[in-house]
Amino acid sequence: MPDIRIRNARVDDMSAILALNDAAVQYTSAMDAFRLQELQTLADLDWVITVDDIVAGFLLAMREGAGYANANYDFFAARYPVFLYVDRIVIAPEHAGLKLGTQVYEAVFARARTQGVPTVTCEYNIEPPNEISRRFHDKFGFREIGTQWLDGGAKRVSLQAAPV
Repeated sequence: MPDIRIRNARVDDMSAILALNDAAVQYTSAMDAFRLQELQTLADLDWVITVDDIVAGFLLAMREGAGYANANYDFFAARYPVFLYVDRIVIAPEHAGLKLGTQVYEAVFARARTQGVPTVTCEYNIEPPNEISRRFHDKFGFREIGTQWLDGGAKRVSLQAAPV
């Protein structure tokens, strides 16, 4: 049985986080070391998921009032006075089947409950489609509350919210 842990990201995790993000950039957005540090400064949750001490995934999530200049975050900030926005979650494909995404989202919702946060928000691509993310978020009770085009019309996202 692999040793799976969720912990706060450390400086020595940066290269693994950037590599994971680069491998999934068609579903997230590009991120260099400077951007990662910026997001980590804004994040309420800056977690990595490890399998046998190897970084197998990461999650960045921001609370309301984070000052995050992002169209998706702004959409939720205009609608929810208190929320937790999952900016990105990436799990390495070679760790599929270990339910790492499920474990980290269970931890996200548990954290939201303890902090009195009533809503978790996120977005995922619908053009081009990210069917895996849609099915995953459906399991956690996320529902579409809007859509928007990003990157000059290169992609369209479904803006999602789930009650805690």
